[in-house]
Amino acid sequence: MNILLLSMPDSFEHMPTVAIRMPNAALTSLAGNIDPHHEVAVADLILVQARVRQTVERLVREINPDVLGLSVMTFQRKTAKRIVDLVRSLRADVRVVVGGYDPSLAPEAYTDPSQGAVDFIVRGEGEITFRELLRAIENQSGYDRISGLSYRSGDRFSHNPDRPISDLESGEVRLPNRDARVLRGYTTLGRQADVIETSRGCTFDCSFCSIIEMRGRNFHTYPLDRVVADIRDACNHGARAIFIVDDNIMLNVRRFEALCRAIIDAGLHTIDYTVQAMTSVIANHGERLAPLMRRAGFRYVFLGVENILDEDLAFLRARSKNTRREDGRKTGNAAIAAINYLHRNKIYVIGGLIIGNPTDTRASLEANLEFARAYVDWPFIQHPTPYPRTPMTQEFRRQGLIVNDRFEEYDGTTAVVQSSHLSAEEIEFVRWQADRWVKLGHLPVAFAHSPLFVLRNWPWMLAHLFRGSTIKSLLGLEDPHQAFVRYRALRQAEREYL
Repeated sequence: MNILLLSMPDSFEHMPTVAIRMPNAALTSLAGNIDPHHEVAVADLILVQARVRQTVERLVREINPDVLGLSVMTFQRKTAKRIVDLVRSLRADVRVVVGGYDPSLAPEAYTDPSQGAVDFIVRGEGEITFRELLRAIENQSGYDRISGLSYRSGDRFSHNPDRPISDLESGEVRLPNRDARVLRGYTTLGRQADVIETSRGCTFDCSFCSIIEMRGRNFHTYPLDRVVADIRDACNHGARAIFIVDDNIMLNVRRFEALCRAIIDAGLHTIDYTVQAMTSVIANHGERLAPLMRRAGFRYVFLGVENILDEDLAFLRARSKNTRREDGRKTGNAAIAAINYLHRNKIYVIGGLIIGNPTDTRASLEANLEFARAYVDWPFIQHPTPYPRTPMTQEFRRQGLIVNDRFEEYDGTTAVVQSSHLSAEEIEFVRWQADRWVKLGHLPVAFAHSPLFVLRNWPWMLAHLFRGSTIKSLLGLEDPHQAFVRYRALRQAEREYL
């Protein structure tokens, strides 16, 4: 069969298109785990945001898919349904499969025939489920025996039992198939980029996390030789920057240290690596860990600071993973110590912060923004977002704080909940107003890392940062709320991809 796998064009707005565009790891993993007699094509539509319709139409003509698979996050739901309608208009008999966080956690959003003609939902991990589904489609039977699958039968959906989580050690999940990609242009600051995965899962219970709601609290790892092979394959496909997409790679510190040594021993330490990390691990082990990371090629760390205020960390259920310990005693927030270790070893910090929690005031927002100004190299400041089935969503709903049910705006930088002290619009305005200038202040960091790229592209980077602004607004000659209104209108227009 001919299979077309698509990721959505909708993106988070923290970085301009010219600076970073990363592939969807799930699609190439799916492509690498189907039976070899199928013809499969993977297209990340984030690479063609200005020509989504034309690209999809061309791919359908060229590939003539029997099966269309879409990876969907909650804020991409609206676009996904439009793409399904488009492909159906071009090839009416195509079988449509959806997977990812949103279909897994909110399958009811895809089972209503009036909301889009979806045939199958792959819930949770998809590699084995999708492989078995393709076999069942070929045999035209056996759907009821596939764990993790929901399927349309007449005018109703049947939901099979969940699939057990893969242990990853067995080799059942094979390497990704990067040759299946039919679009090009994945970059990070001018370097060709790719993604790899060394583990799945997390044992913490952060209230905002979709991962633990989808797969439970667990942690499974690939063998390190398999990880090195994956990195080498990415490099052979041209990657010079790699983002490690693990949910929480720092859960096993000794394994992460072994990974760093394996990268060095394999001669793969000339690649620029970015990894997500817990502040507590870096703070508690940074003296030996940070130098090793630097030798292995780690240049950026996405540090899950979450929030610097203890009350907000309690709401986010992120206190334990952001606590520094000395001699077995808790000694406060780990963020500054972690950042100091990383900076001492010339590793840049992307600071993940969540502001706009239920008890937040203007002062608590400003405290976190001031922290970002002082300590992080690139801020990644988001608003708490009520994704399906997370504990955060239940709490916001209980308190009546959700003020926006337009899921296409659940992108992390649109405030869709209010606090007990501030409206959602005011929370978003405060973040937006500060975020531009914080990022501008850290532009020299990007220049130090990639000077030629910044010299060539700084006008587009600044244009992205200051969307909605004019000379008058930048000089303080008009109410900044007017620029904010223009910015929000631009964001709304950017969400219309078809």
